[in-house]
Amino acid sequence: MKPLTLPDRLRNLAEKGVQLIDERQVFIDEEVLLDRIHPGSVLFPGTRISGAKTLLAPGAKIGSEGPATIVDSAIGENAEVASGFVTGTVLLNKARIGANGHIRAGTLLEEEASTAHAVGLKHTILTSFVTLGSLINCCDCLISGGRSRANHTEIGSGFIHFNFTPWGEHGDKATPSLIGGVPRGVFLREERIFIGGLSGMVGPTKVGFGSFTVAGQIVRSDVRDNRVHSEVSRKIDAPWDFRQRGLTEPRVERNLEYIGHLTALGAWYTEVRKAQLPREQHSSHLGQTLDAAISVLDDGITERTARLQQFLSARNVSLPPLRFPSIACPLQIAAQSGPYDHIAWVKNLSNDEVKLGTGWLQEIVDTFVRTNRIA
Repeated sequence: MKPLTLPDRLRNLAEKGVQLIDERQVFIDEEVLLDRIHPGSVLFPGTRISGAKTLLAPGAKIGSEGPATIVDSAIGENAEVASGFVTGTVLLNKARIGANGHIRAGTLLEEEASTAHAVGLKHTILTSFVTLGSLINCCDCLISGGRSRANHTEIGSGFIHFNFTPWGEHGDKATPSLIGGVPRGVFLREERIFIGGLSGMVGPTKVGFGSFTVAGQIVRSDVRDNRVHSEVSRKIDAPWDFRQRGLTEPRVERNLEYIGHLTALGAWYTEVRKAQLPREQHSSHLGQTLDAAISVLDDGITERTARLQQFLSARNVSLPPLRFPSIACPLQIAAQSGPYDHIAWVKNLSNDEVKLGTGWLQEIVDTFVRTNRIA
C-alpha cells in the first residue's frame, strides 16, 4: 500500500480532531503511526514529528513557544513541549518541557514534573512534581522528593551534573547520582530537596530527602537526610596521570544501587501503575504511555549496566550476568472500575500501606545489590 502523502497525513489528523494551528508549518513523517496521535492534541507551527514509537495523548501541546521536534517519544495527556528537541523520552500527565529543551533518550518526567528553558537531560528520571530551573545540564540522575506541585524538589538554575570521569584510557560514565530515591519517593510523602543554583555535582553522589545544598558550589560528597550542605573548594597542585584507579572507591556499589532503584521503579510501574488500569484501557493512550515509560526504565538499566561493565573491563574485572529479584508486591492491587488517577490513589494510601510498599521497594533494591555484589 502506497504511503499517504504529507497533505493526506495532515488532513487525516485534522479530520479526527488533532488541532493544527498552521498545517503549512507542521511536518509528520511517514513512519509515524497516525492512530497514536490522539484527538485533542495540539501541534503549533514549527512542529516536526517522527518515529513509529511517538505518541501524543489528548491535550498534549507541541511547540507552544517555538519550533519543536519529537522523535520516538510519548507525550502524555495535557503534557507540553514548549520548544526544542525531544527523543526517546516519556512525559506523563501535565509534565512540561520548557523552551529550547534538549531532551535525549532514557528520560522520564512523571506527572507535573517540569523544566524551565534551555535544559538538557539524558537518562534522567524526574518523579512527580520535581522541577528544574533554567540553563541546566543533568544526565544520569534519578530525582525525587516532595508531596505536591506546591511542595516539590527543585534544582536551581545553572546546575550541572558532572557525569564523566577522566581516569583510564577513555574515561567512563559510571557516575549516576540519586537525589532522593525510589522506595520512599514514589509515595509522595517525603520532604522536598533543594539543590542550589549556579552549582554542580560530581557523580556518583547521593542526596537525602529534606536536604538543601548551597548555591554556587560543587557537591562532591554525599548529603544525608535533612541537612544543609556546603563544601569549600581545595587548592590542588599535585602530580597527575590518567592511569586507572582501583575498585576501592564506592563506584561499583553506587552503580548497583542505582540499577536497583531503576529495577524497583520498573516493578512499581508494572505491578502497581499498569496493574490498576482497567483491561479495556491497556491499549489506550494511557496504557501506551505507561508501556513507553517501562521501556525507558528497561533502557536505563541496559545503559547503566553497559557503563558499569565498561568501568570494570578497564580494570580487568568482568561483570557477571545481573540477577534481578522477583518479589511480589504486598499491596492489594486490582484493576480500577473507572479511570485511573495515580496521584489520587497514592495520596489515599494509609500509613500502613505506605510502610508496606516502601519496604517492598527497598527490599528489591537491597536484594539486587546484595545478589550482584562483586567480590
